[in-house]
Amino acid sequence: MKDILSAAGRAELDAFASGNVLLGFDYDGTLAPIAPEPRRARMAESTHLLLTEVSRRYPCVIVSGRERKDVARFVRQVPLLRIVGNHGLEPDANQEGRSRPAVASWRRQLEQRIPQIGGAWIEDKTWSLAVHYRGARRPAQARAAIVAAAKELPDARVLHGKLVVNLVPEGGANKGVALREVRKQLGCDSALYVGDDVTDEDVFALEPPGVLLAIRVGQSRQTKARWCLRHQEDIDRLLGALLELRPMRSRSRP
Repeated sequence: MKDILSAAGRAELDAFASGNVLLGFDYDGTLAPIAPEPRRARMAESTHLLLTEVSRRYPCVIVSGRERKDVARFVRQVPLLRIVGNHGLEPDANQEGRSRPAVASWRRQLEQRIPQIGGAWIEDKTWSLAVHYRGARRPAQARAAIVAAAKELPDARVLHGKLVVNLVPEGGANKGVALREVRKQLGCDSALYVGDDVTDEDVFALEPPGVLLAIRVGQSRQTKARWCLRHQEDIDRLLGALLELRPMRSRSRP
């Protein structure tokens, strides 16, 4: 993987920034550091200020595994054009009627199993579930037990994350589908997307170079992204570079 903040990376950024590009960001682990509890995952003040200015110059979207309303409280005053939640499922009127009853049923079944796994707890995001095991003394065993329980749930797709197992409806939208649809809706020719987790691979694998600039936070041999930020703290440097590349232009409003 190549560092997007290198000389070669800056040239790639320049090529995208000069066009009609949509900027997409994951939230946890990308715009904000991973926190012990989801409610504490706040952006640094510097990141909030930079993202606000970037959103005035480029069309911007956040695509997160969180609920939309949960993301919204962290990005007040940021002029985003879209917030997509629940791994691309929310909002999707076609998916809503199917997701909510299924997720409620999954939760009832898991509530009989998860309390037996020390340090694990269920986060109900209405459209999906997240089973966290950050507090488990033996994370590998906890993950295996959660996955075993999830396999008994009808029509559930398992998405692994950082010390979390996400459960979404099989066949539903994902982050990649969501970003592609938003890009088309806003009339953008290309997209730049930054993410850090396994669920972001649905974006990284989506479109070819020239249409998508895929940037992973942290290096990995398993990713389909060609570019990386070495550390989450480098997000400010990336946002600053994007501002330098579009100093006086206002974002287009398709």
